[in-house]
Amino acid sequence: MLFLFSALLAGTAGAAAGDKTDVVRDLAGRVGPIVGSASACRDIARPRIQVITDKFAAVIKEAATNEAERSDLTQSFDRSVAEGRSAVTTGRIDCRSADRQLADLERSIAGPGPGPSVAAIAPSSAAAATSPVAQVAAGSPVRGVTDQEIRFGMAAPFSGSAKELGRQMKLGIDAAFNRVNETGGVEGRMLKLIAADDGYEPARTADAMKQLYEKDQVFGIIGNVGTPTAVVAVPYALERKLLFFGAFTGANVLRHDPPDRYVFNYRASYAEETDAVVRYLVKLRRIPIKQIAVFAQQDTYGDSGFAGVSKAVRALGVSDAAIVRLNYKRNTVDVDDAINQLKLQKPPIKAVVMVATYRAAAKFIEKTHDLFPGLIYTNVSFVGSTALADELMLLGPRYASGVIVTQVVPAVSGYSSIVLEYKNALAKYFPGEAPDYVSLEGYVAANVLIQGLKSSGPQLDTEKLIDVLENTRNFDLGLGANLGFGRAEHQASHRIWGTALDDNGKYQAIELE
Repeated sequence: MLFLFSALLAGTAGAAAGDKTDVVRDLAGRVGPIVGSASACRDIARPRIQVITDKFAAVIKEAATNEAERSDLTQSFDRSVAEGRSAVTTGRIDCRSADRQLADLERSIAGPGPGPSVAAIAPSSAAAATSPVAQVAAGSPVRGVTDQEIRFGMAAPFSGSAKELGRQMKLGIDAAFNRVNETGGVEGRMLKLIAADDGYEPARTADAMKQLYEKDQVFGIIGNVGTPTAVVAVPYALERKLLFFGAFTGANVLRHDPPDRYVFNYRASYAEETDAVVRYLVKLRRIPIKQIAVFAQQDTYGDSGFAGVSKAVRALGVSDAAIVRLNYKRNTVDVDDAINQLKLQKPPIKAVVMVATYRAAAKFIEKTHDLFPGLIYTNVSFVGSTALADELMLLGPRYASGVIVTQVVPAVSGYSSIVLEYKNALAKYFPGEAPDYVSLEGYVAANVLIQGLKSSGPQLDTEKLIDVLENTRNFDLGLGANLGFGRAEHQASHRIWGTALDDNGKYQAIELE
């Protein structure tokens, strides 16, 4: 194997573009089974495997001349990896042999002398062998992890109309990271959060994720904000086997069945939030379903919320065909079309389930409050509770009073253990910042991740952390309900709390059932 590998690599130097891809495809058929068989053996350290995988990804990137070629080579490598994994699980090869083959491959990569090696994993140029990406021994064997720190990334809006959501989510995560860093970090490593601004626009998310992965070399992603942006970010993370943890969205794109291995959620889903509020409106407030409308962002965020309402209505034994959806465009406060549509409804609408961000929600309430006296407004948690309250109180207390928001964390005004801990951390590390539901969610999600990191021990890598998370049961953070994951369950919490604004712009708890 050592001879074959070196010979194949030697053949790539100076090869034409088509020849390079042929060589790399051949190499994938030889390296993939070794990586696959090693990955099926739990006693073989994950960082050893990850080094080879990352190296081969770099080979593919340089050999491919376009996206189609890159995809084809990647699929070829993945198929070979799957064959190697199957060889172990079916007993055709044992783990001792797998370990020996991996060691041979590692030696061929790092082998001494001027001969060909995977330090020359640069099919187009021998000069690339000296680049940082091509050096096997350069830096830590696990991306984003050194003896001193663990780097996490976050792609979120820090500009535009939803920027307060990104700022608050980052604030909560930073508070949690600062708190654990002050006591020595995790296994002596400080936790670091690097943020990239995508402006809540999917067109910018790919570049933000690329910056975090390629330039900042993060270990994992935590606290990304938004559903339309997640549609871009989640596949990017999955293709690179990059941890995607605790995003600020309840959309189904992060909640597949069975769950995607690298995606973990803290929060309840939008389907659960809208189910709770529809039942509240119908059963407690006695509002007929035909007099409930949905005001929704015109994208996948709005789609997810509307689907949740439809599902809740069907669960009550009623057709969802007549549910009215009132749309507005993302990153705008242009609600006039939605209001004109609302005026046409017969019988008149008595309650609106809002799947919006805070500025659009506030504008809709402002323009409909006097047109439809007594109209009930409910919002899902993504709205940004504090920002919404601030916007409404600027208009006047009568606009705020009675507005409902479902929450996925307990009341920030309460005295539960986690809330007190959060408020102390916020006051200590960010004096002057008011407690907020979004930053509390960031704080809670970060603490769930920290628990997983601590349980993973000093030899940290992505696969080990995921195995640990999938075996986390009945974890008590002081939320009033235990948290946990499983191989078939990547959402830690299913709890919904009801809140409503009072005349002073403060959220008070309400019973949803």
